[in-house]
Amino acid sequence: MKKVVVLSTSLRPGSNSHALAEQFAAGAQAAGHAVEVISLRGKEIKFCIGCLSCQKTGACIFEDDVPAIMDSVLNADVVCWATPIYYYEMSGQMKTLIDRMNAMYPKDYRFRDIYLLTTAAEENESTPKRAEGGLQGWIDCYGKSSLKGHLFCGGVNDARDIDGNDMLQEAFEMGKGI
Repeated sequence: MKKVVVLSTSLRPGSNSHALAEQFAAGAQAAGHAVEVISLRGKEIKFCIGCLSCQKTGACIFEDDVPAIMDSVLNADVVCWATPIYYYEMSGQMKTLIDRMNAMYPKDYRFRDIYLLTTAAEENESTPKRAEGGLQGWIDCYGKSSLKGHLFCGGVNDARDIDGNDMLQEAFEMGKGI
């Protein structure tokens, strides 16, 4: 049994990327894994100010919801990020969390397998490439980990547009296959 952490980075109610995250989580649970879904909706996540105190002390100077999220990520075997694509890039919330998790860099970590779930109004298969590249920059800092899968669902703009979409089943199967 693996510990799986799913990070849902959309703040919108009825989020399409969150629907993918839930299906990925359901698939992982169906396969017998322990799953924690963390939604950034309602979380307090301050912006990194680049002071690098975290590199010296192992902790950020800010007191918000990030330390608990980092603890979950550090102790996971599998990390799945879910984000809407805004202007051909990951959500600002996802990037802010990645920046704030800089305190993890010098620490030991368990995660090896990383997954990415993305949604966008645009349907072109190249739409999520910058988001994948941005996440790959984070992954590259953790040399024992790698991107194991990326699922993109285009053509979904409004809240709950993804309802009934075949990609929900694909997210379930991806989660089940970890």
